[in-house]
Amino acid sequence: MWDPETIFGRMERDMEKLFGRQLLLSGSDEEETMAAVQWAPAVDVSEDDKEYLVKAELPELKKEDVKINVENHTLTISGERRAEKEEKGKRYHRIERSFGSFQRRFAIPEGIDSSKVAAEFKDGLLLVHLPKDEKAKPKAIEVKVQ
Repeated sequence: MWDPETIFGRMERDMEKLFGRQLLLSGSDEEETMAAVQWAPAVDVSEDDKEYLVKAELPELKKEDVKINVENHTLTISGERRAEKEEKGKRYHRIERSFGSFQRRFAIPEGIDSSKVAAEFKDGLLLVHLPKDEKAKPKAIEVKVQ
């Protein structure tokens, strides 16, 4: 007899083995479980005439929990989000937020002035400014017609 719960449960365990974490919800409505052992912050990368800008969402982190490194044309953002301490008399019915260490790496294009890289961190949003080197900025050359 075909049992979708058994088939999907087996598929969920196989995916968990493949990716090293539980990806799908399992159990009944009263006993639902979900565990994630890895996480990576969402990141946007944009560019304008002056710089590249990397924005990373790091909710509930302090600036002391985040490290930024620029080396060998690579920007590395790493850190750790710690789980809340267990409080006596408090029972959790669902925990979906992920905790633990993370590391994101981004290739930096040629023409970045690494001595002027700057970062700001406010309200859980990290902004890393990667200014373009003056030599690397495009210059318009006017062509005169005779």
